[in-house]
Amino acid sequence: MNLQIVGCNHRTAPIALRERLAFSPQQARAFLARWKSEYDLAEAVLLSTCNRVELYTATELPQALPPEEIARCLTEFHGVSLETLKGGIYHFSGREAVEHLFFVCSSLDSMVLGESQIAAQVKQAYQIAVEEGTVGPILHLTFQAAAKTAKRVAAETAIQLRRTSIPSVAIGDFARAVFERFDDKKTLVIGAGEMAEETLRYLREEGAQAITVVNRSQDRCEQLAARWKGRAENWQELPRLLADADVVISTTGAERPIVTKGVLQSAMAARPERPLFVLDLAVPRDFEPSAGRLSGVYLYCLDDLKAACERNREFRDREIPAAIRIVEQEVEGLSMRLHGREAGPVIRGIRRDWEEIKRDELQRLWHKLPDLPESSRGEIEETVDRILNKLLHRPLRRLQEEFRRGTPHALLDALRGLFHLPPE
Repeated sequence: MNLQIVGCNHRTAPIALRERLAFSPQQARAFLARWKSEYDLAEAVLLSTCNRVELYTATELPQALPPEEIARCLTEFHGVSLETLKGGIYHFSGREAVEHLFFVCSSLDSMVLGESQIAAQVKQAYQIAVEEGTVGPILHLTFQAAAKTAKRVAAETAIQLRRTSIPSVAIGDFARAVFERFDDKKTLVIGAGEMAEETLRYLREEGAQAITVVNRSQDRCEQLAARWKGRAENWQELPRLLADADVVISTTGAERPIVTKGVLQSAMAARPERPLFVLDLAVPRDFEPSAGRLSGVYLYCLDDLKAACERNREFRDREIPAAIRIVEQEVEGLSMRLHGREAGPVIRGIRRDWEEIKRDELQRLWHKLPDLPESSRGEIEETVDRILNKLLHRPLRRLQEEFRRGTPHALLDALRGLFHLPPE
């Protein structure tokens, strides 16, 4: 059987290229439908996230599809030439492919180590492929094992207990210390930077609903607001919006503070006894540092968040060896199951022939000893079964040893010839 992966990720291709190769769920279904019509004997699962696009394929045919052909299928779907990627495409096969998937699903290959979303994304990719009919026995076993591995890593290590990205730390560690819930809070985004959008994603996961965006460029303001089902406001309304907000995310890139202590003091006076949580993610800072000393204002800048991220990252790094051991255990188990599918017919053929010999010889013995008690017959049959199992033990153990090095085609062929078994 041939299992392989062709794809690119945040390490091998810049976001501009990954965006051109990204698949929506509808596009993934269309791609897999096309794949099935062209490569009916090859299984396929397509995984597309913001950080990676990977096509997992498997076949029980003697020859796997050339990696270049698989890569061209991915790129041509979007009208992108393969040469555009300039070496950004990678290829894994066999055990290396299994290890890669398990690392991906367990969030050990993520941009943010231990982030929990990737397991759900892998599951969704697998489910779409199942619905489109491109999953067969090999990828079924492989993706089920990947999900099991991810659950073990999450349950048996602390790798997901500490957040390590600035947006996740901002919301999960800092904002949570101020607010117990976010579904009743008003969020104001000043600027339209990537960091602000990423932070908005975490706020949405925490239940945030009411989102307002203000930016000097009205077009970008309206685009960001539309993506998050919020409303766009004019830049001149900033003082009023500060007075109305509960959470503020600011990433304008201005050369000097856009919110002075005096402006924020006026806003706080219009909202007595309501705390204001401010994430100043801009460099230089958008809020005057002295504004953080106002009563009811919780102001955090990038330096505050980076220190927390680094502490959490050091904690997670200590958990990596334990997570890798789990992956290695599960890869070994899956390898044995996958290779066992090839050895199974040979072992069953040998056992079937030996069972027929056993049955014929025991019948002959019962005819010679018609008065033999039933209890004695049972003991003799158990003894013969033990002998057969011991005779099978050595070839089975040898097969297992060879499987650890790869699929032992020569050994399987030798066993078929030795025991006169038909080829599969």
